[in-house]
Amino acid sequence: MALDSTEGSLKERGVRLTRQRQILLELIDKTGEHLDAERLYQMAKEKDPKLNRVTVYRTLKMLKAGGLVDELDLMHYGGDQHYYETRLKQEHAHVICLRCGKVEEFFGEPLQRLRRQIESHFGFQVLLARTEVGGYCAHCQTLRAREVEDLRTLPAEADGAKSKRKAAAAKRSRPRRG
Repeated sequence: MALDSTEGSLKERGVRLTRQRQILLELIDKTGEHLDAERLYQMAKEKDPKLNRVTVYRTLKMLKAGGLVDELDLMHYGGDQHYYETRLKQEHAHVICLRCGKVEEFFGEPLQRLRRQIESHFGFQVLLARTEVGGYCAHCQTLRAREVEDLRTLPAEADGAKSKRKAAAAKRSRPRRG
């Protein structure tokens, strides 16, 4: 996101681009991550130790209202946590791992094709589209497969342990020969 266009957008709304606002916008735009307000606060504080948490939350609210950032819930992965990204990005989908929370962005023709289909089918002019896809990343799929395999072997191991306990109990209950 070019800060020139951001500054222009803010000026149109009668808002100055302060150092604190600039820091937050740069963090949101340049980290390549989807950051929540608390993480943004921690990172911004490293750049400006005078910055306080209330200012960060107010600034995020103002940037959202001004159409410069989007507030995302990313399939509620973080509970009530919201994540922020610049609105000026190319249209994209979020692919979210429901186990570890990893977020990938997907850009491309399939999204544009979907937009055109919606516009054509419904006679609808799409101004904003937000697509989220939930599932399991490759790493978490591997972990889940191991867990499922472990669960499958549990009953067999438990049955084996039961059999050993029964055999020991039977041995103890046999009358002794004298």
